[in-house]
Amino acid sequence: MMDKTFDPAQVEVRISAAWEAAQAFRAGRPERTEAEPYTIVIPPPNVTGSLHMGHALNNTLQDILCRFERMRGKDVLWQPGTDHAGIATQMVVERQLMQNQEPGRRDLGREKFLERVWAWKAESGGAIVNQLKRLGASCDWSRERFTMDEGLSRAVLKVFVELHRQGLIYKDKRLVNWDPKLLTAISDLEVQQVEVKGHLWHFNYPLEGVAYDAEDPSTYITVATTRPETMLGDTAVAVHPENEKLGHLVGRNVVLPLVGRVIPIVGDTYADPEKGTGAVKITPAHDFNDFEVGRRHDLPLINILDAEGRLTLADNEAFLAGLPLAGDLAAVMALHGMDRAEARKAVIALMDERGLMPLVETYVHQVPHGDRSNVVIEPWLTDQWYVDAKTLAQPALAAVRDGRTSFIPGNWEKTYFEWLDNIQPWCISRQLWWGHQIPAWYTPWGTVHVAETEDEAFAMALAEGVENGALSAEEAEAAASDPQKLAGMFRRDEDVLDTWFSSALWPFSTLGWPDDAPEVKRFYPTSVLVTGFDIIFFWVARMMMMGLHFMGEIPFRDVYIHALVRDEKGAKMSKSKGNVIDPLDLVDSYGADALRFTLAAMAAQGRDIKLATSRVEGYRNFATKLWNAARFAEMNGCVRRADFVPANVEGSTNRWILGETARAVSEVTAAIEAYRFNEAANAAYRFVWNTFCDWYVELSKPVLQGDDGAAKEEARATTAFVLDEIVKLLHPFMPFLTEELWAIKGQEGPARTSVLALASWPTLEGLAHPEAEAEIGFVVDLISEIRSVRSEMNVPAGAQMPLVVVGADAGLRTRIERNLDTLKRLARIPEVTFAETPPSGSAQMIVRGALVALPLEGIIDIAAERTRLAKEIGKQEGEVKKIDGKLGNADFVRRAPEEVVEENRERRADAVSRIEKMKAALERLS
Repeated sequence: MMDKTFDPAQVEVRISAAWEAAQAFRAGRPERTEAEPYTIVIPPPNVTGSLHMGHALNNTLQDILCRFERMRGKDVLWQPGTDHAGIATQMVVERQLMQNQEPGRRDLGREKFLERVWAWKAESGGAIVNQLKRLGASCDWSRERFTMDEGLSRAVLKVFVELHRQGLIYKDKRLVNWDPKLLTAISDLEVQQVEVKGHLWHFNYPLEGVAYDAEDPSTYITVATTRPETMLGDTAVAVHPENEKLGHLVGRNVVLPLVGRVIPIVGDTYADPEKGTGAVKITPAHDFNDFEVGRRHDLPLINILDAEGRLTLADNEAFLAGLPLAGDLAAVMALHGMDRAEARKAVIALMDERGLMPLVETYVHQVPHGDRSNVVIEPWLTDQWYVDAKTLAQPALAAVRDGRTSFIPGNWEKTYFEWLDNIQPWCISRQLWWGHQIPAWYTPWGTVHVAETEDEAFAMALAEGVENGALSAEEAEAAASDPQKLAGMFRRDEDVLDTWFSSALWPFSTLGWPDDAPEVKRFYPTSVLVTGFDIIFFWVARMMMMGLHFMGEIPFRDVYIHALVRDEKGAKMSKSKGNVIDPLDLVDSYGADALRFTLAAMAAQGRDIKLATSRVEGYRNFATKLWNAARFAEMNGCVRRADFVPANVEGSTNRWILGETARAVSEVTAAIEAYRFNEAANAAYRFVWNTFCDWYVELSKPVLQGDDGAAKEEARATTAFVLDEIVKLLHPFMPFLTEELWAIKGQEGPARTSVLALASWPTLEGLAHPEAEAEIGFVVDLISEIRSVRSEMNVPAGAQMPLVVVGADAGLRTRIERNLDTLKRLARIPEVTFAETPPSGSAQMIVRGALVALPLEGIIDIAAERTRLAKEIGKQEGEVKKIDGKLGNADFVRRAPEEVVEENRERRADAVSRIEKMKAALERLS
């Protein structure tokens, strides 16, 4: 006997254990060696991470695909693993050391600190893996990988060394996003733009060769800046060549205030004549745009800040080069060692004292901050390792342009192209200790050797030393036999690789590359990547580059880009807003299946999900509805039968439900294949809740609860069969509930041969029954219309009205008479009559071409009802007009919060829907 209610907490643990015991998610099962492979690599979550709603959506969609294809007989590999998350993990351990009042990272030294990180990883890392299992993720957990495990580390070394040998990895001095608190370069993804209410300072730069006069604009050029302190590193002023007001100054020089350096005025289109003063100070060593201007005009690079964001002037050769030892230089040199924020105040004061600051404006602008340190990020000139991304990007661009890899939705291809067409060298070095240490060794004579092993690098260095005379053959031979001496002679690069470097190899390194592993041949290229739009450039594009370069083949055929999960008002979830929804809280309250189905049902392509707890509760009720239907079947003796042949069914209602089941299977299959997860979920929902539970069960009750006989046996067998198809159909979305029902229903009838996760996907060709659909479908539509009229026209619940069928032919009469008891029972009508014209004062409906009427005279005040409907229509049309006024105002759409604009769009859609229904009701009374 089934339990009265479905208890997710109790069932989920047991079902997870059953899957594990059956090794249900293992790739390469013996019976599938000849099957078509299907591969997805999980976007590896940070080892420090906890499951958030983005993970829940991403992994639910991947799991739907994997469970679907596994049931279709494919050899599915869903490759799991975690990312070592360089900065995040290092910060966690450093914070732990501080909280425990233990020696810090620098005090411990690199080796001891890394031991602590590995210990933390073993003890606390990877909690997210267990959280993914709670969600029902059907990864092949026996193959779990980590971006710093031994195999993946060898892959990273091989790729670095080969790219370096090919000239595609090199060291260069360029600007990076520098975090002056964490003392490392960071990626663009780790930079948050924060809106700041600051100032725009206007500075006069005197022209060379003329006496400066603040009252005479011909003696100076005015620039505007949000970063006054960087002016000390200015090496030019830029003006648009076609600037009518200032263009004549191009080619002249200015004397940089305070410093005395003579710098040119260059013509460059970067300077917008309509913005600010029309002239832009150019500091190539402290601004990404200025860096590019500097390259175009061969300007010197003067870095005036140290790694911690303090002014470095006194010992700065680039800054001091060619400076006259006069003027304000003494005042400027007093700023040496000053923090950048204090230096800003000092520079402003010096400029103001000298009458060189004519204007200060309040200015709201975006300032880059580190997402972990929360300090202002500094564009900083430093030596780093780079990948020649421009060269690697060309095959990656071609693969998408020629259709070998497709983006879904297709509009994301434009974003991909824009990023890759304008790609810059990729900075891959990080000033951290936790990560893949760069395999480069420096010699005392100033060269560098890149190799996969220390021994190989040392051998190369010693041979070079002998060749160039830096070492004698005897010295080299002595060093080669003394590891301690070697280690002291050659210094390894202390930096580690950007986390995205190892992640870029994920689709093939996880399969065993660079070894000749059979899994590489079997499962590469992968079938689809499911990921968020924010890492198309950081991860997707780089996997394309590395996959094509090292494997000679695309890493995935499809890239499905899902949207964001927002709160119910459409606002982005954030801790500061207090609107973050924890997916595990929802799993605890409503079960994993309810959360999964919610996310799938709302995952429309290109549309963000507005998640309300009420929606999850609603789909929990859906699970309850199916559970109750299964209990109803059990109580009515509906048991699976080995001799049941769906095509031989004779009863119209049974034929109808089998045809509807086949239709639902077809719709769900097509939708999943097209990555239309919401359409797949909603098609399954409509069929299960409406068609099966609301209609078939109700239509079948008289037979199931009536006298024994062939009709009853057929209804029982049909019900049991359809329930089996339902649990298969819903399994990708609601794996725990369906696996439990599969086991329960398998206790009677033919023995199950596998868990549901390994059962076959439904194939129900040839079960469409047009005659049964025409009859039962008409009955369903007629009852639905009658119920709508009662609801929309405020007909009292207990009111008894006959149904009048107008102008019925013999076929329609027969159909009505054959289903008369059903109509009376479910539409709550006392009788059905036939007439040639509709009675006056009736609501008229056309159902599949048949005209029917419900006499309402004496039951409701028809005139008053018409007036009410007309008034309500007018009110709603006024609401639509009011909302259209707002949405048609470009200023409102631009300024209003995104969630407010979306709320207005939804209110408009609701009002339009109500208008349509009320107009239909009014028309019925006409």
